[in-house]
Formats: sequence, structure tokens, C-alpha cells
Amino acid sequence: MAQGSPKNSAAEIPVTSNGQLEDSHEHSFNRDLKRSLPVGLGLSETKITSHGFDNTKEGVVEAGPFAGSSTSPKSSVISPSSAAASRLAGQGCDLIIPTGGRAQQKSGPVVLADEVKNPAMEKLELVRKWSLNTYKCTRQIISEKLGRGSRTVDLELEAQIDILRDNKKKYENILRLAQTLSTQLFQMVHTQRQLGDAFADLSLKSLELHEEFGYNADTQKLLAKNGETLLGAINFFIASVTTLVNKTIEDTLLTVKQYESARIEYDAYRTDLEELNLGPRDANTLPKIEQSQQLFQVHKEKYEKMRNDVSIKLKFLEENKVKVLHNQLVLFHNAIAAYFAGNQKQLEQTLKQFHIKLKTPGADAPSWLEEQ
Repeated sequence: MAQGSPKNSAAEIPVTSNGQLEDSHEHSFNRDLKRSLPVGLGLSETKITSHGFDNTKEGVVEAGPFAGSSTSPKSSVISPSSAAASRLAGQGCDLIIPTGGRAQQKSGPVVLADEVKNPAMEKLELVRKWSLNTYKCTRQIISEKLGRGSRTVDLELEAQIDILRDNKKKYENILRLAQTLSTQLFQMVHTQRQLGDAFADLSLKSLELHEEFGYNADTQKLLAKNGETLLGAINFFIASVTTLVNKTIEDTLLTVKQYESARIEYDAYRTDLEELNLGPRDANTLPKIEQSQQLFQVHKEKYEKMRNDVSIKLKFLEENKVKVLHNQLVLFHNAIAAYFAGNQKQLEQTLKQFHIKLKTPGADAPSWLEEQ
């Protein structure tokens, strides 16, 4: 027995007695659609695209001018409560009527622009980070002074830094004494020069004591000349040691201060991480521990870098210091010994050895011709 196949409602098409399709439903649908459409938009300007019931895509009704139509389409939204819309919805179709004069937007990925950074918020964030860092460092310093906190100590490096600071104080004391000697020697040379001029004047006016005044005048002028040579050597010694103390050593101590600041930050974040690790571990504390671990690692690398920089600078400073002070101490000794021994040639030879040029009195002042 042949089994009848199920009929699809969509396949049943009514046919009239003369073989033509029955269009009563189509006329009824067009009549309802005309009533729901706004004035100025006729069915002649509307085309319907429908899909089968077995297709998963929705039907689309697009309204627009056909070829040869001079009228522009007008936008309209068909109310779902209208009869035509209800019938189309029942048939699995959607009505879409494009807006006149406006291009239909196509769906696609939505790209969100990056949020514009606010300079005020950036400054506020920097101030917040600085305040938090300052608070932690201050707490670490106070804890160390009160003996409650622990600090990281490099015994060898700390000993070298203490020796450098102690030597700097001693070098500064030598500079003060050398400057005092230079001032007193300058006054003595000035007095000897004036005394020699006085003796020379008296030797011209006193015929009886002409030779005696003349000898003393020559002696004082020679002493003044040798004193100026010695004064040039002492001033050169002062200038070289001043450069060593106030520039070379001071630059190294500036790096030492940066190293100490990095050490305090390292200990502060290390203490903070240790306190968090001793506390409970839950969903609230784990992100804080992870962030504290990252900050601790950053400051640890900074601390190690500054420690290496200080070690290298201390090594180069020691080599430079030995070289500079060796030459300057030899100069100072030879100049003082030659001066008080009255060895003028040895004194002048010492200045030539260290390439020291004495300034002629009044050489810096421009001549009257240059002033004009």
C-alpha cells in the first residue's frame, strides 16, 4: 500500500477553473499594504523579496524607485500592528523601507577609539605615586632610626664610603690651611715689595748709607720675587685640590646619595612585601601581593644598578686621586724647600716642571689703547 507523503502548506497553490493562479489573497495583501504605507509611496515603488519557509534567512521588503521613476523614495517605518506587517510576519518576512536621501548603514565590527588621556589625571596619578613612595620611605627611615626596621648593608662598600667622606673632610681642612698660607704669603710679599721700594728710595737720598740701603732693597725685592713664584705654586696646588674635592669627590658622593635613596626604597618595598606575605592570602590580598612583588623587583634592580655604579666610581676616584695628589704634593714640597733654601733657580725649575706660568702684575688689565 502506497504511503501518502505529508503535504507542505507552502506547496499548496490554489488554481482557478481556467488554470490561472488565484490572486485574491495577493490583492488583499496589496490592499492592506497600501493602507499601511504613507502617502506618496505606492506599490509600484515597492519590491518584495521572500524566502521559503524552510530557509533560515528572513524575508526582506525593500522600497525604492524602479528604473525610470523620477520620484525619490520617502522613509517610513511600517507598524507591526498593521495588517500587512502581521501577514508578512506570519510568512517569515521582514519589512525594511530605507530612508530617503540617506545611505543604509551596513553592519560591521565596531572600533572604539582610545580614550583621550587627561593631563590633569596624569599629574594627579604621579602625585599619588610620589606620595605613596615618600610615605613608605619615611616610614622605613623612622623604623631604622628607632631600631625597629631592618636595613640592607654592604659592609665593604659602606666602609669605602665612610673612608671617602672622612678623606673629604681632611682634604677640605688642608685646603683651608693652604688658602690661609697663600693669603699670609701674599701679604708678606706685598710688604716686602713695599719695603724694598722704601730702601731703594732712601739709598738715593742718603749718600752716607747708599750701599747699605741698596743691599737691603735688593734683598727685599729678591724675596718678593721668590715669594711670588712660591705663591704661584701654592695657588696651583689649591686649585688642583679644590677641583678634586669639590667636583670629582662631590660627584662621587652625589652618586652615593642616589645609591642610599635607592637602598631605602628597596628596603621599604621589601618590608611591605614581607608584611603582605605574613598576612592572609585571599582574593583581595593576592593582587596586592603580586603588585608589591613587581614593585619590589623594580626597586631591587635599581638598587643593584646604583651599587655597581658607586663601586665603579669609587675605583676610578681612587686612581685619579692618587695621581693628582702625587703630583701636587711633589710640587708643594719642592717649591717650599727651594724658597726657604733661597734657591731661586730650583724654585723656577719646579714651576717649569709642572708647567706653571706666573701672572705678571697688571697683565689682566687692558691697556689704555685697548680701552679706547
